[in-house]
Amino acid sequence: MSGMTTTLDLNARPARAAPPAGAGSERPSLVGLSRAELAETLVASGLVPERQGKMRAQQLWHWLYVRGVSDFGDMFNISKELRSSLAGRFTIARPEIVEEQVSKDGTRKWLFRFPPRGAGRPVEIETVYIPEEGRGTLCISSQVGCTLTCSFCHTGTQKLVRNLTAEEILSQLMTARDRLGDFPDRDTPDGAIVPAEGRKVSNIVMMGMGEPLYNFDNVKKALLIASDGDGLSLSKRRITLSTSGVVPEIARTGEEIGVMLAISLHAVRDDLRDMLVPINKKYPLKDLMDACRSYPGLSNARRITFEYVMLRDVNDSLADAKELVRLLKGIPAKINLIPFNPWPGTNYQCSEWEQIEKFADYINSAGYASPIRTPRGRDILAACGQLKSESERMRKVDRLALEAMMIAGHGEA
Repeated sequence: MSGMTTTLDLNARPARAAPPAGAGSERPSLVGLSRAELAETLVASGLVPERQGKMRAQQLWHWLYVRGVSDFGDMFNISKELRSSLAGRFTIARPEIVEEQVSKDGTRKWLFRFPPRGAGRPVEIETVYIPEEGRGTLCISSQVGCTLTCSFCHTGTQKLVRNLTAEEILSQLMTARDRLGDFPDRDTPDGAIVPAEGRKVSNIVMMGMGEPLYNFDNVKKALLIASDGDGLSLSKRRITLSTSGVVPEIARTGEEIGVMLAISLHAVRDDLRDMLVPINKKYPLKDLMDACRSYPGLSNARRITFEYVMLRDVNDSLADAKELVRLLKGIPAKINLIPFNPWPGTNYQCSEWEQIEKFADYINSAGYASPIRTPRGRDILAACGQLKSESERMRKVDRLALEAMMIAGHGEA
């Protein structure tokens, strides 16, 4: 049965994983606060005197982002009394894992549930982990749903519910590290930041559900914490933010966050891109390319990645390849060619493999790296453009079936 998809038993979690965040959802979370905000919050709560604010904030920062704890009770160098008081006022719990699936190729997909915000309802998002030789990439969501309605993307068929907070963005990374055993064991020396065998999550990409630049402030806050050298400590060279082309925020991304940039391009003519990626009607290709050419820090060592999904008889001709080379002239770039990942209800088909290779060969001969991305996690709908979720649809089917059974049972009674 080795070729089958696995759905994991979530009752068998590692000891590190905390109770679902829903249990403490009425308490504000300390996850996602900057150091200054953390100190201010502790002092404002009355639990910490002002003279200790920075010191206590640094203690909590270490426990949260180096040690990865999700329970105040595990913060052993803090007094029992303060730990108890913190637990009564705040939460650092992880989100609830509704479902965890493992593909036959090792890709993992989590369905996370976050508690209500204000008068809202609980929300669910999907996060994907892709293990590869020498690296492990976590694909993180920035919004619940999406507003972009890209015609080839499954996520785009789900309406936007709301932005994710900095806490919720970071929680995806921290929960994935929990599940993968990527935080140090509790009995390792304080200086140990990653397990002895190396870091499982070495790279993160903001390529999950939503448009990151429509949630700029929360994404910025989360990524600055993720790249903080005294915490989660991911290099900014290993963090990639992908945008469909929110031109006004591109320069800010380089200046204020400083991570690698990816552009969901997918077409080289405005008329076609207007259809595939409708944000192009607001920010056409010329404006997008101008923003890319002036991206802060752009160089051959810090190239922009252009994502290009291969759609049969839509954007995969040799003429498209030639126009792509012309369009990117002068931009240090890499082009990721993505074989289209079908999803239920789509009208698009993946380009023939021979055509994809011809397309790649032309771009390579023009001097651009153009790897063909190996589809991952297709059997669990975890591949590029497939996050919606299928699990949401299946739960609706299950709910309707349950309601029908209840009605039938009531009739028999």
